[in-house]
Amino acid sequence: MAQAATPVVFVHGLWLHADSWGAWVERFREAGYAPIAPGWPGDAGTVRETREHPERVAGSGVNEVVAHYAKIIEGLGAKPILIGHSFGGLVVQRLLGEDAAAAAVALDAAPIKGVIFLPPSALRVASVALRNPANRKRAVALDRKQFRYGFGNALSESESDDLFERWTIPSPGKPLFEAALGNLSANSPVKVNTENSTREVICGDRLQGVPRPRPHPCPRRRLARCRRRRPALAQGAFPLERAQPTRWLHRRMSRRREMRAWSKPLPTGPPGPSAAGLLLR
Repeated sequence: MAQAATPVVFVHGLWLHADSWGAWVERFREAGYAPIAPGWPGDAGTVRETREHPERVAGSGVNEVVAHYAKIIEGLGAKPILIGHSFGGLVVQRLLGEDAAAAAVALDAAPIKGVIFLPPSALRVASVALRNPANRKRAVALDRKQFRYGFGNALSESESDDLFERWTIPSPGKPLFEAALGNLSANSPVKVNTENSTREVICGDRLQGVPRPRPHPCPRRRLARCRRRRPALAQGAFPLERAQPTRWLHRRMSRRREMRAWSKPLPTGPPGPSAAGLLLR
Protein backbone atom coordinates (compact mmCIF):
# COMPACT_ATOMS: atom_id res chain seq x y z
CA MET A 1 0.00 0.00 0.00
CA ALA A 2 1.42 3.37 -1.03
CA GLN A 3 2.28 5.74 1.77
CA ALA A 4 0.02 8.79 1.98
CA ALA A 5 1.60 12.09 1.00
CA THR A 6 2.57 14.41 3.85
CA PRO A 7 -0.02 17.18 4.17
CA VAL A 8 1.21 20.78 4.07
CA VAL A 9 -1.03 23.68 5.07
CA PHE A 10 -0.19 27.21 3.90
CA VAL A 11 -1.58 30.05 6.02
CA HIS A 12 -1.65 33.58 4.63
CA GLY A 13 -1.42 36.75 6.66
CA LEU A 14 -3.41 39.97 6.76
CA TRP A 15 -4.47 41.62 3.50
CA LEU A 16 -3.52 38.73 1.21
CA HIS A 17 -5.83 36.12 -0.27
CA ALA A 18 -5.01 32.42 -0.05
CA ASP A 19 -4.49 32.43 -3.83
CA SER A 20 -1.19 34.20 -3.18
CA TRP A 21 0.20 30.77 -2.19
CA GLY A 22 -0.76 29.29 -5.58
CA ALA A 23 2.74 28.87 -7.02
CA TRP A 24 4.01 27.28 -3.79
CA VAL A 25 1.07 24.90 -3.61
CA GLU A 26 1.88 23.65 -7.10
CA ARG A 27 5.57 23.35 -6.31
CA PHE A 28 4.94 21.26 -3.21
CA ARG A 29 2.42 19.09 -5.04
CA GLU A 30 5.00 18.35 -7.73
CA ALA A 31 7.47 17.42 -4.97
CA GLY A 32 5.09 14.75 -3.65
CA TYR A 33 3.33 16.55 -0.81
CA ALA A 34 -0.40 17.11 -0.33
CA PRO A 35 -0.62 20.92 0.03
CA ILE A 36 -3.65 23.08 0.67
CA ALA A 37 -4.05 26.83 1.21
CA PRO A 38 -7.34 27.57 3.01
CA GLY A 39 -8.41 31.14 3.66
CA TRP A 40 -9.20 32.83 6.96
CA PRO A 41 -12.72 32.75 8.42
CA GLY A 42 -15.06 34.62 6.09
CA ASP A 43 -12.67 34.65 3.11
CA ALA A 44 -14.43 33.84 -0.15
CA GLY A 45 -13.02 31.57 -2.83
CA THR A 46 -11.90 34.51 -4.98
CA VAL A 47 -10.24 37.85 -4.38
CA ARG A 48 -13.11 39.70 -6.07
CA GLU A 49 -15.83 38.16 -3.93
CA THR A 50 -13.88 38.78 -0.72
CA ARG A 51 -13.49 42.44 -1.67
CA GLU A 52 -17.21 42.73 -2.35
CA HIS A 53 -18.15 41.39 1.10
CA PRO A 54 -15.67 42.76 3.67
CA GLU A 55 -18.24 42.37 6.45
CA ARG A 56 -17.79 38.58 6.30
CA VAL A 57 -14.18 38.78 7.54
CA ALA A 58 -14.76 41.52 10.14
CA GLY A 59 -14.42 40.68 13.82
CA SER A 60 -12.22 37.58 13.59
CA GLY A 61 -9.33 37.55 16.06
CA VAL A 62 -6.31 35.30 16.45
CA ASN A 63 -8.25 32.72 18.50
CA GLU A 64 -10.94 32.48 15.84
CA VAL A 65 -8.38 32.07 13.07
CA VAL A 66 -6.48 29.39 15.03
CA ALA A 67 -9.72 27.49 15.72
CA HIS A 68 -10.66 27.74 12.04
CA TYR A 69 -7.41 26.13 10.90
CA ALA A 70 -7.46 23.57 13.73
CA LYS A 71 -10.81 22.34 12.42
CA ILE A 72 -9.39 22.04 8.90
CA ILE A 73 -6.37 20.13 10.21
CA GLU A 74 -8.61 17.64 12.02
CA GLY A 75 -9.95 16.49 8.67
CA LEU A 76 -6.55 15.79 7.13
CA GLY A 77 -5.97 12.42 8.80
CA ALA A 78 -2.36 13.24 9.78
CA LYS A 79 -0.51 16.10 11.41
CA PRO A 80 0.62 18.47 8.67
CA ILE A 81 3.61 20.70 8.20
CA LEU A 82 2.43 24.30 8.51
CA ILE A 83 3.87 27.23 6.58
CA GLY A 84 2.64 30.71 7.46
CA HIS A 85 3.53 34.26 6.49
CA SER A 86 3.17 37.40 8.61
CA PHE A 87 0.14 36.89 10.89
CA GLY A 88 -0.10 33.44 9.32
CA GLY A 89 3.33 32.80 10.84
CA LEU A 90 1.93 33.62 14.27
CA VAL A 91 -1.06 31.34 13.64
CA VAL A 92 1.09 28.34 12.66
CA GLN A 93 3.21 28.80 15.80
CA ARG A 94 0.05 28.78 17.91
CA LEU A 95 -1.15 25.59 16.20
CA LEU A 96 2.24 23.95 16.60
CA GLY A 97 2.36 24.84 20.28
CA GLU A 98 -1.06 23.21 20.69
CA ASP A 99 0.28 19.98 19.13
CA ALA A 100 -1.88 20.29 16.02
CA ALA A 101 1.03 19.95 13.60
CA ALA A 102 4.23 17.98 13.03
CA ALA A 103 6.31 21.10 12.38
CA ALA A 104 5.93 24.70 11.29
CA VAL A 105 7.79 27.28 9.25
CA ALA A 106 7.00 30.94 10.03
CA LEU A 107 8.04 33.45 7.38
CA ASP A 108 8.41 37.04 8.55
CA ALA A 109 6.01 36.19 11.37
CA ALA A 110 3.99 38.76 13.28
CA PRO A 111 5.34 39.23 16.83
CA ILE A 112 4.26 36.75 19.48
CA LYS A 113 3.91 37.63 23.16
CA GLY A 114 7.32 38.46 24.61
CA VAL A 115 8.56 40.47 21.65
CA ILE A 116 9.14 44.00 22.91
CA PHE A 117 10.94 45.73 20.08
CA LEU A 118 8.83 46.86 17.12
CA PRO A 119 10.43 49.03 14.42
CA PRO A 120 8.66 52.21 13.35
CA SER A 121 7.95 50.63 9.96
CA ALA A 122 5.91 47.85 11.61
CA LEU A 123 3.97 50.39 13.66
CA ARG A 124 3.27 52.42 10.54
CA VAL A 125 1.78 49.39 8.76
CA ALA A 126 -0.29 48.42 11.83
CA SER A 127 -1.57 51.99 12.18
CA VAL A 128 -3.83 51.36 9.20
CA ALA A 129 -6.12 49.66 11.73
CA LEU A 130 -4.88 50.94 15.09
CA ARG A 131 -5.54 54.60 14.35
CA ASN A 132 -9.27 54.05 14.91
CA PRO A 133 -10.48 51.91 17.86
CA ALA A 134 -13.65 51.10 15.93
CA ASN A 135 -11.54 49.10 13.48
CA ARG A 136 -11.30 46.33 16.07
CA LYS A 137 -14.72 45.12 14.88
CA ARG A 138 -14.29 46.10 11.25
CA ALA A 139 -12.50 44.86 8.17
CA VAL A 140 -9.62 47.07 7.03
CA ALA A 141 -8.17 47.32 3.52
CA LEU A 142 -4.90 48.73 2.20
CA ASP A 143 -4.60 51.17 -0.66
CA ARG A 144 -1.87 50.88 -3.30
CA LYS A 145 0.52 53.17 -1.46
CA GLN A 146 0.12 51.34 1.85
CA PHE A 147 0.58 47.95 0.16
CA ARG A 148 3.75 49.15 -1.55
CA TYR A 149 5.17 50.36 1.75
CA GLY A 150 4.27 47.24 3.73
CA PHE A 151 4.70 44.45 1.18
CA GLY A 152 6.07 45.68 -2.13
CA ASN A 153 8.84 47.98 -0.97
CA ALA A 154 11.53 45.77 -2.57
CA LEU A 155 9.67 45.69 -5.91
CA SER A 156 9.17 48.15 -8.70
CA GLU A 157 6.02 50.24 -8.47
CA SER A 158 4.44 48.48 -11.44
CA GLU A 159 5.10 45.01 -10.02
CA SER A 160 3.79 46.04 -6.61
CA ASP A 161 0.62 47.45 -8.20
CA ASP A 162 0.14 44.22 -10.15
CA LEU A 163 0.34 42.12 -6.98
CA PHE A 164 -2.01 44.55 -5.24
CA GLU A 165 -4.65 43.99 -7.91
CA ARG A 166 -4.20 40.22 -7.95
CA TRP A 167 -4.12 39.32 -4.27
CA THR A 168 -5.04 42.02 -1.75
CA ILE A 169 -8.25 41.72 0.24
CA PRO A 170 -9.80 43.39 3.32
CA SER A 171 -8.80 41.75 6.60
CA PRO A 172 -10.07 41.97 10.18
CA GLY A 173 -8.52 44.68 12.30
CA LYS A 174 -8.89 42.69 15.55
CA PRO A 175 -5.61 40.69 15.28
CA LEU A 176 -3.61 43.92 15.11
CA PHE A 177 -5.20 45.20 18.33
CA GLU A 178 -4.53 41.83 20.00
CA ALA A 179 -0.88 41.92 18.96
CA ALA A 180 -0.50 45.53 20.10
CA LEU A 181 -1.73 44.58 23.60
CA GLY A 182 -0.14 41.14 23.61
CA ASN A 183 2.37 41.81 26.38
CA LEU A 184 -0.25 43.30 28.71
CA SER A 185 -2.42 40.22 29.08
CA ALA A 186 -1.60 36.92 30.78
CA ASN A 187 -3.89 35.04 28.39
CA SER A 188 -3.09 36.99 25.26
CA PRO A 189 -4.20 35.41 21.96
CA VAL A 190 -0.65 35.95 20.64
CA LYS A 191 0.91 33.90 23.44
CA VAL A 192 2.70 30.87 21.96
CA ASN A 193 3.86 27.70 23.65
CA THR A 194 7.50 27.43 22.54
CA GLU A 195 8.47 24.54 24.80
CA ASN A 196 7.42 21.43 22.92
CA SER A 197 7.72 22.02 19.22
CA THR A 198 9.93 22.05 16.17
CA ARG A 199 9.83 25.33 14.31
CA GLU A 200 11.82 27.40 11.87
CA VAL A 201 11.36 31.17 12.08
CA ILE A 202 12.75 32.88 9.01
CA CYS A 203 13.10 36.66 9.09
CA GLY A 204 13.69 38.79 6.04
CA ASP A 205 15.28 42.19 6.22
CA ARG A 206 12.97 44.14 3.90
CA LEU A 207 9.36 43.44 4.84
CA GLN A 208 8.16 46.55 6.65
CA GLY A 209 5.28 45.11 8.66
CA VAL A 210 7.17 42.76 11.00
CA PRO A 211 10.23 43.01 13.29
CA ARG A 212 13.51 42.57 11.47
CA PRO A 213 16.44 40.45 12.65
CA ARG A 214 18.47 42.31 15.27
CA PRO A 215 22.08 41.83 16.31
CA HIS A 216 22.54 40.59 19.83
CA PRO A 217 22.55 43.63 22.16
CA CYS A 218 25.56 42.50 24.22
CA PRO A 219 29.22 42.60 23.16
CA ARG A 220 30.92 39.21 23.00
CA ARG A 221 32.74 39.68 26.30
CA ARG A 222 29.42 40.29 28.10
CA LEU A 223 27.48 37.37 26.63
CA ALA A 224 27.77 35.19 29.74
CA ARG A 225 26.34 37.94 31.96
CA CYS A 226 23.61 38.70 29.42
CA ARG A 227 22.74 35.00 29.21
CA ARG A 228 22.18 34.80 32.98
CA ARG A 229 19.67 37.62 32.75
CA ARG A 230 17.69 35.55 30.18
CA PRO A 231 16.57 38.49 28.02
CA ALA A 232 13.17 38.23 26.37
CA LEU A 233 14.63 39.08 22.99
CA ALA A 234 17.29 36.90 21.47
CA GLN A 235 19.11 37.17 18.19
CA GLY A 236 16.19 37.82 15.87
CA ALA A 237 13.39 39.07 18.13
CA PHE A 238 11.57 35.76 18.74
CA PRO A 239 12.01 33.30 21.66
CA LEU A 240 13.98 30.26 20.50
CA GLU A 241 14.51 32.06 17.19
CA ARG A 242 17.58 30.03 16.38
CA ALA A 243 15.37 26.99 15.84
CA GLN A 244 16.57 25.08 18.90
CA PRO A 245 13.63 22.77 19.66
CA THR A 246 13.96 22.59 23.45
CA ARG A 247 15.41 24.47 26.37
CA TRP A 248 17.18 21.25 27.31
CA LEU A 249 19.38 21.65 24.26
CA HIS A 250 20.21 25.21 25.28
CA ARG A 251 21.31 24.03 28.73
CA ARG A 252 23.50 21.30 27.28
CA MET A 253 25.42 23.61 24.99
CA SER A 254 28.89 24.51 26.16
CA ARG A 255 29.58 28.16 26.89
CA ARG A 256 31.97 28.48 23.96
CA ARG A 257 29.49 26.94 21.54
CA GLU A 258 26.70 29.12 22.86
CA MET A 259 28.74 32.29 22.55
CA ARG A 260 29.63 31.33 19.02
CA ALA A 261 25.96 30.72 18.17
CA TRP A 262 24.74 34.01 19.66
CA SER A 263 27.46 36.00 17.92
CA LYS A 264 26.41 34.83 14.45
CA PRO A 265 23.85 36.88 12.50
CA LEU A 266 20.40 35.36 12.08
CA PRO A 267 20.29 33.40 8.82
CA THR A 268 18.15 35.05 6.17
CA GLY A 269 18.68 32.60 3.33
CA PRO A 270 17.15 29.18 2.70
CA PRO A 271 15.80 27.38 5.80
CA GLY A 272 18.27 25.19 7.61
CA PRO A 273 17.74 21.98 9.58
CA SER A 274 14.90 21.44 12.05
CA ALA A 275 11.36 22.15 10.91
CA ALA A 276 12.34 23.08 7.39
CA GLY A 277 14.47 19.97 7.17
CA LEU A 278 11.30 17.91 7.21
CA LEU A 279 10.32 19.59 3.96
CA LEU A 280 13.59 18.82 2.21
CA ARG A 281 14.43 15.28 3.27
